[in-house]
Amino acid sequence: MRAFFPLQETASIQYWKAASTVYRWLRFVTLSRMLNKAAFIERCSSLDQPGWLDMRVALWPDATADEHRGYMAICLAQPERFLQLMMYDERHQPIGFIEGSIRSDYVNGTETSPVGFVEGVYVAPAMRRHGVARRLYAAIGDWAKARGCRELASDALVGNESSQRAHLALGFEETERVVYFTKKL
Repeated sequence: MRAFFPLQETASIQYWKAASTVYRWLRFVTLSRMLNKAAFIERCSSLDQPGWLDMRVALWPDATADEHRGYMAICLAQPERFLQLMMYDERHQPIGFIEGSIRSDYVNGTETSPVGFVEGVYVAPAMRRHGVARRLYAAIGDWAKARGCRELASDALVGNESSQRAHLALGFEETERVVYFTKKL
């Protein structure tokens, strides 16, 4: 009788692994369909925009909430130069955000000016790999194009390989790597 137990256990493990794979695939398909039908993007219009501050803090945890609010106020005061977008699910829960700007100074790796620049993007962990970032980047690209930009640029820290992979998947090309230096005077 004991000789059959390991076979039954192996079959049970294989069954649950397969079931888990099917569940993840069905969840992915369900979330992707839900996003295509019910998710919506909204321009940030006030400091109280639901989820905006929370997502900024999640992306840039080194800044205080007050520092974030100060930068948010600057961006809201210059709507032709800055764009902040939130993406919400059908229950109006925040699932992602993106911030962009129009840069007229030199942007590493670009050939034209002005350039649309993605300052930051954050997608809630449960919603990653469901097209949220793709839709947010498309919206920023449309905004920049409407303002005369022919290029959309972005950056990622050298050690942030997941961001680099995401940029490549979204059609960006790596142009250069730069190390910045500073010296106190």
